[in-house]
Order: sequence, then structure tokens, then C-alpha cells
Amino acid sequence: MERLNSKLYVENCYIMKENERLRKKAELLNQENQQLLFQLKQKLSKTKNPNNGSNNDNKSSSASGQS
Repeated sequence: MERLNSKLYVENCYIMKENERLRKKAELLNQENQQLLFQLKQKLSKTKNPNNGSNNDNKSSSASGQS
């Protein structure tokens, strides 16, 4: 019984380390994904609206008028 306990303990430690490693990897991938999404949105907005500055000014003034 003691030997089985020790074996399960070691296996549990290994699983926790692997879980932590995968969690860190997932966090890095998520950050990379967010950055790529941000870049894509920037490119799409530049493609759609070459006059980006004037469109943003109109949106911000109308939004402030509604509050």
C-alpha cells in the first residue's frame, strides 16, 4: 500500500509539472493570438478607411453628444 501511495504521489507531481508547463505555453499562445488579432484589425481598418482620422473624429463627437 505504501509503495502504491509513493508511486501515485510521484505520478501526481509529474502531472502537476506538466500541467504548469502547458498552462504557461497556453498563456504565451494566447498573448501571441491577441497580438496577431490586433495587427489584423489594424490592417483591416486601414484597408476599409484610408481616411481613418476623420472617421474617428466623427464617431467620438457623436458619441460624446449622446451621453
